[in-house]
Amino acid sequence: MSYTINRMITDEGFEAVDKRARQALADHGFGVLTEIDVKATMKKKLDKEMPAYLILGACNPAMAWEAIGIEPRVGAMLPCNVILREVPEGVEVSAIDPVASMTAVDNDELKQVAAKVRDMLSEVVEAI
Repeated sequence: MSYTINRMITDEGFEAVDKRARQALADHGFGVLTEIDVKATMKKKLDKEMPAYLILGACNPAMAWEAIGIEPRVGAMLPCNVILREVPEGVEVSAIDPVASMTAVDNDELKQVAAKVRDMLSEVVEAI
């Protein structure tokens, strides 16, 4: 089972894909709560160079509310990360598959919520 939902963007640069990703997330009810510029962090902390790599911590408040109501400790697995990664072919977009990440939680009701979020994130990735 894959743990991410992926798409390769070959016709736009990193900054344009970043902008489109944020818009697609917003259009589907997600806000970006956290942002980690991995490239800048690796340069600063380890003096290592790498291609552009950004982690967006995305949250759909309604879905988070529902999930936390079902399983209060699920917050340890939130938010849903979406990465933008510069590769030779273009920019790879990958979103966590919430169904895959929730396999460690034995709660069928939570897994139904995770399936809804997976569908939403699939639409986000496709819209980018």
